[in-house]
Amino acid sequence: MMHSLKKFIPAPLALLAASSLLVTGCTFVKLSEAGAKVDIRENTSVANCQKLGTISVNGVDNVGFINRSEKKVSNELTIQARNDAAAMGANVLVPLGSPVDGVQKFEAYRCP
Repeated sequence: MMHSLKKFIPAPLALLAASSLLVTGCTFVKLSEAGAKVDIRENTSVANCQKLGTISVNGVDNVGFINRSEKKVSNELTIQARNDAAAMGANVLVPLGSPVDGVQKFEAYRCP
């Protein structure tokens, strides 16, 4: 009679492993086709543009007690903002500072 050998991983260890994979290998936000057409610029290059509004985006800056890479969080916030800007008819975004606690604001413009 054959018995299958099952190994059990303690739940906290499994959760830690899954969180680590999530933190290191996954991108939570995908750039849409319309969002790909939205440029990121400095405030000085939007003088001839129409301001459409301010976009505030929120992301995941930590998973449980594990902090995510600031670069990844910033990149995902920018992608989310580009997607949101495209949905409101903007083609340019200007970041209003750096992300803080997974939140970043942008001004959205329609430029010629």
